[in-house]
Amino acid sequence: MVQFDEQLRRLVTEACGHPPGSPQRQKLLTQIIRLTASRLWRENTPYYQDALQQTWLYFCRNVCEGLTGKIYDPTYGSVITWLNAYLNRRLQDFYINHNREQAITVPPRVRQSRSGGISETIDPVDNLPATPQAPPILEDLKTWAKTDSEGELGGTCIKGRPDVNCQVLILKRLPPEVSWRELSEEFGLSIPTLSSFYQRQCLPRLRKFAQLEGLL
Repeated sequence: MVQFDEQLRRLVTEACGHPPGSPQRQKLLTQIIRLTASRLWRENTPYYQDALQQTWLYFCRNVCEGLTGKIYDPTYGSVITWLNAYLNRRLQDFYINHNREQAITVPPRVRQSRSGGISETIDPVDNLPATPQAPPILEDLKTWAKTDSEGELGGTCIKGRPDVNCQVLILKRLPPEVSWRELSEEFGLSIPTLSSFYQRQCLPRLRKFAQLEGLL
């Protein structure tokens, strides 16, 4: 494990020695991602892939320059430790948002006093912790999705629903993301339908853009 961590540190140093967006850096960052992917924290939750995608983008933007957060500092731990810490924070965000959405659908309970009178109303939402601040919006991804210069994102939609396309969903899922429950209510489609379309059609295009820009 120590040798593996040292290998990653050398690759990071080498990658950061090349200009941002250069083929050399892109190749090395891709190599690091492939080496670390199987060692990251895993869990079977519907929002894991979204959190993982945010983690890879965070890695590419901050491992060398610290564009959207603190630059990676090898003296504070290995690349794996750094990525897992960020990934778990994102999973916690999704978990809290998921529980908040569930709580909103639960009617407030009325607590009765021993004498039979009503003493107070308990709203489940009030007992949830505050949602942590969302990670910074990745402006370049937002601009790319909004511009959609070739019309590919807007033209890739759920069958019979041109209003539910990759452009719309990517913009809504970029931090601070709109929840799948809210999107389901907005478009009148089930969460599995929306999530499956996003995984199959939108994420590959998002990854392709990130690769072309040297982010992955």
